[in-house]
Amino acid sequence: QVQLVQSGGGLVQPGGSLRLSCTASGSIVDIVTMGWYRQAPGQERASVALLILPETTQYEASMQGRFTVSRDNAKNTVYLQMDELRPEDTAVYYCKIRTIDVDYWGNGTLVTVPT
Repeated sequence: QVQLVQSGGGLVQPGGSLRLSCTASGSIVDIVTMGWYRQAPGQERASVALLILPETTQYEASMQGRFTVSRDNAKNTVYLQMDELRPEDTAVYYCKIRTIDVDYWGNGTLVTVPT
């Protein structure tokens, strides 16, 4: 069973940057999309950024220009570069890899941006 292992979260001051990583423990075939989602306290999980293979990207409006999703095939890894972070970006961030058959979810990583 392939697992997605996330890293890179933490505490960052407003205006700062973080890079999240999501690495698959094994090979995943027939990938359709690779994406990032987040869930803030008391809110539902929501989309952040999406990479539609091979290289089309989509972002939620408030992340456009601040967040960048990318991948490294050789490392089985998808990244989320987050710049100009704001307090409202505080949430648990999850990665997801969608194939034609199944969705794989990461374990979640907390990003905290204090006011």
